[in-house]
Amino acid sequence: MTAQPELKIERIHHVAYRCKDAKETVNWYVDNLNMGFVLAIAEDSVPSTHEPDPYMHVFLDAGAGNVLAFFELPTKPEMGRDPNTPVWVQHIAFKVKDRDTLVAYKERLEKNGIEVLGVTDHSIFHSIYFFDPNGHRIELACPDPAEDAMLEKLDAVKWDMLEEWSKTKRAPQHAAWLHAKELGKA
Repeated sequence: MTAQPELKIERIHHVAYRCKDAKETVNWYVDNLNMGFVLAIAEDSVPSTHEPDPYMHVFLDAGAGNVLAFFELPTKPEMGRDPNTPVWVQHIAFKVKDRDTLVAYKERLEKNGIEVLGVTDHSIFHSIYFFDPNGHRIELACPDPAEDAMLEKLDAVKWDMLEEWSKTKRAPQHAAWLHAKELGKA
């Protein structure tokens, strides 16, 4: 009898988004975020559905074995976004080493004419936000020096917070201490 494999996700294989122009997108991520261009696949039909629909699928190295991919779909209507979801919600976040690296990216992006929001202090990490040429929101985040201690405290209250939220749809106060440092109370 064959043993059943353990059902466990190892890591994200890739995350895929749509892009307006594959070449522009690759160049933007290479030039602005230092991502390596890994692979390009062009097809005239979709392998999973077999429908005739030409596309270009490009893959970029997002570090540590993570891959960011894009599809250019020239026969489809112009891409949009969910009008019922605030623009700040749908985004992808990439971790950078530290605050110095985060600030260096901010300076590089701004030098390249990209509007950057932040540095924003989220207590457990710090972030900057900006948009790629396709309108996708990107976040770069670095750990706060006290991240490990704060994550340990948040881990202890996560189920209580989730349970209270599911009942009230209001921010639970189980981790009010998290933002106390912003208010000078820590």
